[in-house]
Amino acid sequence: MRKITGAAGLAALALALSACASSASSSSSTPATSAPATSAPATSAPASSAPAAAASSPASSAPASSASATTLGKTTINGTAVVTNSKGMTLYWFVPDSSTASKCTGSCATYWPPVIGAVTAGSGVTGTLGSITRPDGTTQASYDGHPLYTYVGDSAPGQAKGNGLNISGGLWYEMTVSGAKPATNTGSNTGSNTGSNTGGGTNTSGSGGGTSTGGTSTGGGGGGYGY
Repeated sequence: MRKITGAAGLAALALALSACASSASSSSSTPATSAPATSAPATSAPASSAPAAAASSPASSAPASSASATTLGKTTINGTAVVTNSKGMTLYWFVPDSSTASKCTGSCATYWPPVIGAVTAGSGVTGTLGSITRPDGTTQASYDGHPLYTYVGDSAPGQAKGNGLNISGGLWYEMTVSGAKPATNTGSNTGSNTGSNTGGGTNTSGSGGGTSTGGTSTGGGGGGYGY
């Protein structure tokens, strides 16, 4: 009877030990299954930030290109169609300039600021647009081969106080839409000489004309020189 009880006790002890072992193994495996769940948010974070950066890049570059060009316009001053900048201020050209170079530098450019950068033609502006490189390396706009400037003496649109001035080393004129140079004043010297000789003899006529009858006549003076 004692042996049976001892055997039964050993069997019960074995069952208890196996139960403890299985519960320990099940509890130790629980953290292993939960570990992948904590790593899932880390992988999703970079994916959400990448499209946002890509989408903002094109939008920031668009305004920069459109703001760089000045649109030229036109206005009428004293019956002449004149080219203006985007603010309506009259534009000028400098006689000593060439189609590729500006002669207005230093203090000259303080009074006659050059039109810097690219320009586009607005309504009614029909001339050829171009540009030159100034001595300081900047780009200056030109119209029909003339580098363009404004004048500090003009305080409002519709003024052309610099037109015809001979300062800063040369003549300045408003830039007309037609691109034509202003008319120059040229003097004329036209003498009229009509001589007649009646009754024989010799008639030598000069400017202004003379008349001789039966003798020799020399005609008198004519016109002078104009400037």
